[in-house]
Amino acid sequence: MKKAIYALILPLVVVGGLVFANREIKNENSKKPTPRPPSAAEMKAELRKWEATPAGIMFKKWQTSPDGKKVLAGAAKIGKPVNAFTNMEAVITSLSLPPGSRLGFGVMVRIDGVDYILSFGPKQPDEFQQLHSLKVNDKIIIRSHNVSYAPKYSYPIVSGDYIERDSKIIYERPPNKGGC
Repeated sequence: MKKAIYALILPLVVVGGLVFANREIKNENSKKPTPRPPSAAEMKAELRKWEATPAGIMFKKWQTSPDGKKVLAGAAKIGKPVNAFTNMEAVITSLSLPPGSRLGFGVMVRIDGVDYILSFGPKQPDEFQQLHSLKVNDKIIIRSHNVSYAPKYSYPIVSGDYIERDSKIIYERPPNKGGC
């Protein structure tokens, strides 16, 4: 009888010891500090480091060039409507993007006399079906959350989040999956 009790208690003690030891190991891992976001000073220091690299030097030269100034001025011109996500009237000037662009599906548009690349991102089947009905000189309403630029392109890049033609929505970007 004593041997049977010892045979039952011994595995119980061993399993209990392993569970308790595993709990302590998990507690040790959770005590690691979580990484904090970089401060403004750290971000400025990283920016200065990047500006010293060949890519940073090339970007600074592009910013001060006539092409760079034109692109930056165009991006600044629509900054307020983009930040407020308000309507911008545009006219389609071309149904194709500049040669060599890697922006996915997009068209060229003119907003307030300035040419922009209206980019919709990588092409997904059937996602841009209604956009294929657009023609040159069509007047559309654009709403966007983002305007960007790159030295590779001679035009500011507007992301197409909402497109309307003749008071009908022809494209609305689906919300991001997984939250914000």
